[in-house]
Amino acid sequence: MRLFARTLAFLAALALGAQQVAAQDVSILRDAETEKLLQDMVNPLVAAAGMPKGSVDVVVLNDPSLNAMVAGGQRIYVNSGLINAADNANQVQGVLAHELGHIVGGHSIAIGEEYGRATKITILSLLLGVAAAAAGAGDAAMAAMSLGQQVAYRSLLTYSRGQEATADAAGATFLSKAGISGRGSLEFFGKIQNLEFRYGYPHDDDAAYASTHPMSGDRIATLREDYQKDPAWDTKTDPRLEQRFQRVKAKLYGYLAKPADTLRHYPEYMTGEPATYARVYAYHKDAKVADAVREADALLAMEPNDPYFLEIKGQVLLESGRPDEALAPLRRATELTGNDPLIASTFGHALVATEDKAHLDEAETVLRAAVARDRENPFAWYELGMVYGARGDLPRARLASAEQQIMSGSPAEALRSANAAQAGLEKGSPDWIRAQDISMQARAQLERDKHRK
Repeated sequence: MRLFARTLAFLAALALGAQQVAAQDVSILRDAETEKLLQDMVNPLVAAAGMPKGSVDVVVLNDPSLNAMVAGGQRIYVNSGLINAADNANQVQGVLAHELGHIVGGHSIAIGEEYGRATKITILSLLLGVAAAAAGAGDAAMAAMSLGQQVAYRSLLTYSRGQEATADAAGATFLSKAGISGRGSLEFFGKIQNLEFRYGYPHDDDAAYASTHPMSGDRIATLREDYQKDPAWDTKTDPRLEQRFQRVKAKLYGYLAKPADTLRHYPEYMTGEPATYARVYAYHKDAKVADAVREADALLAMEPNDPYFLEIKGQVLLESGRPDEALAPLRRATELTGNDPLIASTFGHALVATEDKAHLDEAETVLRAAVARDRENPFAWYELGMVYGARGDLPRARLASAEQQIMSGSPAEALRSANAAQAGLEKGSPDWIRAQDISMQARAQLERDKHRK
């Protein structure tokens, strides 16, 4: 499991408490097992929506809040806190169905257009206020500006609530067509409602009018009848999918929580896969290598050919300074997953970390395959640069660095690396062209950054 910092440009709805926020840095959690699970959970819903398989990605954000969102394109962002709060896979599928409703409805684009209309109302009110002030009517000027802002504010809130209701209805349709029960959707709205009551969120008409979302109680009441009469209402989640979800939930908890909290939540007497999985990370984070390896071996005793159990054992050994021992489990995990790019990049890192030049050819092959399938993997690019550097191929080492730097939000460094790579590469070659592309991208980013200041 890896944590990558990236800048995500979310469509903003001013400072109105909408889910999307202005461009900000958030941490993205990359994990092969988690991404595969979420993709398998969303794919039936995508098919039910009439979209091609694999056309919607699910990305996990390292954020403890109970939230999910779409922010342009066909990606659903799910906070780690939401996965931690969910009791079962069906609840998460209810959330995914709702967010898919936003994608199908084009709501990210539409909210931007509505924001533009609201801004025009505000600007018009300011102009009217200025005109009134110039005419000596100070009170009228303030009233005009205040009224315009209120109209813009209410307009956006009403539009946002309408979108949420539409997404709720679309999500219910997708769940039904996919043969997935809506129980989880209602259960999750119940969780949100409980949080609203716990933190004293008002539930009167004024609160509903001033909210970006319909009240959770109203949403439950609206959806319950449709869900309960749906043929899929009593359909059980596939046991294997539920098992995978409980594993991933525990894995994320162990990775993100303090070791003491993990061991309190998943004590030693709990010997199932989820608890054992979580404890591997707890012991590993506490530098208790023997205990972490013991728990990883316990997982492998349950399922010897599970690629993710092999991966975690290899990761523990690698990050504990034992890369030679990590090679066998990581190589096998890479094979079993058909060269999954995230697992392959960890394997490539282990090959490089042995500092044995005999492993460089295999490392290059593994890492080039990883970046070919997942170019948005700065870790793999960094390791590929290490391979080229060890061979003395500095132009390609600098090109790999430029790839890593541009996606890590370092345009100045990417520009220098790309220019250095171009100087040493054959003009017109594919690598030279790619270095030129990165150079242009970095310049454009630097120009945008300059204008923001």
